Amino acid sequence: MTTIHVNGAAQPFAGDPATPLLYVLRNELGLNGAKFGCGMGQCGACTVLVEGRPVFSCLLPVQALGERKVRTLESLGSADKPGPLQKAFIAHQAAQCGYCIAGMIMRAQALLEQHPRPTEQQLREHMQLNLCRCGTHMRILAAIRQVAGLPAPAATEAGTTEAS
Repeated sequence: MTTIHVNGAAQPFAGDPATPLLYVLRNELGLNGAKFGCGMGQCGACTVLVEGRPVFSCLLPVQALGERKVRTLESLGSADKPGPLQKAFIAHQAAQCGYCIAGMIMRAQALLEQHPRPTEQQLREHMQLNLCRCGTHMRILAAIRQVAGLPAPAATEAGTTEAS
């Protein structure tokens, strides 16, 4: 029997320790925020925080966790009481299909915990590993900027600005 620490609670797990964390979260613990996207750590839909760092839960076997603490989207808020990032993503209509959003929010949460006021370059580089197939990246960045209290980026050479 293995114990994993998720969202502040110790959870027993009696299954195969090589099981990817994503499957344990969704199938055993009923935490459906993290999504199965590609299963190869290339899209970020399954992103959760392990000791405050974003990881692709589809690639992380439970046995590799040890005593490290896991946080999922469910730790940030609920439909009735969304957290600051969740509120900003709603306000900026950052979700089109919504499939990537939990992973995006968790990656952004990690960034803001490490750098509460990141530079534009830090923001873009950090978020680059998570993909949005619907193309709402500009709205996602705007939502994160809002929470961080950052201004919208300056106008581009063409004289237009990003959606914010």
